[in-house]
Amino acid sequence: MKKTLSISFDDPAALAEAGRSMAGIEFLQAIRDGRLPPPPIAELLGMRLAEVERGRAVFEVVPAEQHYIPIGVVHGGLAMTLLDSAMACAVQTHIAAGSGYTTLEVKVNLVRAITAASGTLRATGKTIHVGSRIATAEGRLEDASGKLYAHATTTCIVLAGN
Repeated sequence: MKKTLSISFDDPAALAEAGRSMAGIEFLQAIRDGRLPPPPIAELLGMRLAEVERGRAVFEVVPAEQHYIPIGVVHGGLAMTLLDSAMACAVQTHIAAGSGYTTLEVKVNLVRAITAASGTLRATGKTIHVGSRIATAEGRLEDASGKLYAHATTTCIVLAGN
């Protein structure tokens, strides 16, 4: 039986432009609070920014059939994307208006299969170090009971005035 999934999203160029004029934490709070739209990747995967504070960001997703691979489990890329988003946004909370950052490296350990029965998953990213050029963060992907599905670390580069 063929199933259908439909999404809609706002112009990502307009979102990026808005972000350049705001400090990272203010930009993320505006997305979390619905004052700015979520980015297209969030709409595509069904994830949302649930919490954000200085040095910490939390994304949530409810795994579903559209995330499955042929062996009947969710693709590991969903876990990786959630963790990358949470860790990078934790770094973004330290970024000044007019500056930027990008991920240089991510290491993810997948420790448990994800299925639609896993329920809501939360990826929590926390900064470890934020310097003038390099930032590091760690992340955990857990279910509502705290069961660990994956954990990760990242290194980001801070791009001042970009």
